[in-house]
Amino acid sequence: MIEAFLASVAVVAFAEIGDKTMLLAIVLAARLRAPWQILAGIFAATVVNHGISAFAGREIAGLVEAQWFQIAVALGFIAMALWTLVPDKLDDDEDAFTHRGGPFLTTLVSFFLVEIGDKTQVATIALGAQYHSVLAVALGTTLGMMIANTPAVFLGETIVQRVSLKATRMVAALIFFVLGIIQLGRALGMF
Repeated sequence: MIEAFLASVAVVAFAEIGDKTMLLAIVLAARLRAPWQILAGIFAATVVNHGISAFAGREIAGLVEAQWFQIAVALGFIAMALWTLVPDKLDDDEDAFTHRGGPFLTTLVSFFLVEIGDKTQVATIALGAQYHSVLAVALGTTLGMMIANTPAVFLGETIVQRVSLKATRMVAALIFFVLGIIQLGRALGMF
């Protein structure tokens, strides 16, 4: 359970840097100027989204324990490594941003929707499939999301200017790749 938690924290914390949801956090912080409500919205959206994702991953793995599925999960991690190397962009259209219901609700809905199909959600599904622990994976990925987005909300553009997004994408890709190789080794009986 500790391994699942720590792997989940590391994967999502690094994968989230430069991700579209991190860019969304920066935009929300700049426009809404309510950092604590924004963080609460990010947390709530992530708990729900990643809880469902970790559960789905565990259930999929529970239904299909075959070696080919374990290899598919491993290859999924390796594919995530490649996907992580591609930078995300957020639509710069000023008219595209509207909000109703205050900063918390705006953030909750925005983050939940933007996270659907995002690489951190896909990673959460894969982690749930690999570790079979919904709680450890959901808590780990949520903590990873908060580790990456809290500074984004408070420091926004300063972080983007000072932190090499390319280097953090490379570290995240390396983590995904290593997890994929470990999973592949386990599936093939090498580890």
